[in-house]
Amino acid sequence: MTSESSSFVKGMVLGGIFCVLVTLLGRVKMGHGTNARHHEHHHIQAPNKEDVLNLSEGERMELSQSIRVYCIILVRPKDLGHWAAVKETWSKHCDKAEFYSSEKVKVFDSVALNTNDMWMMMRKAYKITYERYKNEFNWFFLAHPTTFAIIENLKYFLLKKDPSQPFYIGHTVKSGDLEYVDGDGGIVLSIESLRRLSAVFEDSDKCPEQGGMIWKLSEDKQLAVCLKYTGVFAENAEDSEGKDVFNTKSVGALIKEAMSSHPQQVVEGCCSDMAITFNGLAPNHMHVMMYGVYRLRPYGHTYNDALVFLPPAGSDND
Repeated sequence: MTSESSSFVKGMVLGGIFCVLVTLLGRVKMGHGTNARHHEHHHIQAPNKEDVLNLSEGERMELSQSIRVYCIILVRPKDLGHWAAVKETWSKHCDKAEFYSSEKVKVFDSVALNTNDMWMMMRKAYKITYERYKNEFNWFFLAHPTTFAIIENLKYFLLKKDPSQPFYIGHTVKSGDLEYVDGDGGIVLSIESLRRLSAVFEDSDKCPEQGGMIWKLSEDKQLAVCLKYTGVFAENAEDSEGKDVFNTKSVGALIKEAMSSHPQQVVEGCCSDMAITFNGLAPNHMHVMMYGVYRLRPYGHTYNDALVFLPPAGSDND
């Protein structure tokens, strides 16, 4: 009996030491290769509307036409309802949108990735995208099929941001020493960030195809690790008032939270007027959002925005 107790205690001690070593090694590996550069939580904001109004008509036209967004939507066969809704709604406002599926599906066109692993899907989608479109688009937006995006607001947010600089933008979350963009709110990469990511994919030590043997990071965290090795860091996107514009929840969930925390200012406390994404929407809610964003207008109110972002020709959309 005493021998069994002694063995049990030894096992517990050895197990504890092993866990500590694993944690320390994980931290060392994470920090290696960043040139000891300390990066604080970074917030970037949308342009000030007055600054846009001060631009000449020619400058506005040039800016509106220079921002070209390629949309990547990661899907699986079980997502067919969401897939159809995204295809019929907001994705038509991308300059080009393609669905990257875990496997070939007959009912919809997609790029078959032949894997169910979300990190492998994301990795392959980015690799294919860079190889095919590196000379055609300057911004790349990745989303899940439960996400609704207002692409015009994304383009407005990206005004005066140089895609030849390494941008990695969305709703940031901190996990230990790692800061990453939450995939639920959508992920935006500039062409420079995508170029660096494509290069680090070739280094299996810094950016492995598979997760670790002991624990596995989510795909959005793994992306942040790979980008961190290239000197690209997550940046939280906000409007000119400091409100988040990439949302990881639906409008309904955010309003419910605002009713509890800001009962006197539900609408103002809920969301940014220039919100770019919402997540967790059912397929029918995608169509409701489409109606509210692009169709419903209060009579007598006029909208005199300084810039116009038209959807691609032939998109059969507003």
